Amino acid sequence: MTEDSDVKPWYRQPWLWFLLAFPAASITWCMVMITVALNTDNAMVTDDYSKEGRGINMEIARDQVAEDLGLSVEMTFDKQRISLSMDTSSGHADYPYLVLNLFHPTLAERDRTIQFRPVGEGQYAANLNQSIEGRWYFDLRGPDNKWRLKGESSLPSQRPLTLGASAEDRG
Repeated sequence: MTEDSDVKPWYRQPWLWFLLAFPAASITWCMVMITVALNTDNAMVTDDYSKEGRGINMEIARDQVAEDLGLSVEMTFDKQRISLSMDTSSGHADYPYLVLNLFHPTLAERDRTIQFRPVGEGQYAANLNQSIEGRWYFDLRGPDNKWRLKGESSLPSQRPLTLGASAEDRG
């Protein structure tokens, strides 16, 4: 009982290609992942967690100083101009300038720093190069960087935004 059957060459065997498909797919996927890893920015990764923790404690201390001073700020946005009115528990706040950091929730390249100049007693103003739209986190600091007021809002806003150590309305 010997039958002569034609044996197909190795490259025409279906089981060979079935078994080779899995390693080929994993190699292809690995090359794609390596390319993505090399071409993207890992902005969220930090090397020194203890330094980050000390920085957080310093930020909490700045928030406490702002609360102790009784700082409150009302900001109004008019197209490409921001007006700011600042008061303390002892009256108007007078600083040579103020710095507002605007942080975008997801896109670090859209973050901005705006410097306010005094235009009156407790009044400050700044001009924007371009309009700001969308959700933003605010971080307002004085020239000595000893206090900080923070908040968040969607811009543009038709009503004034309130920042303060005890402000309920954050926009």
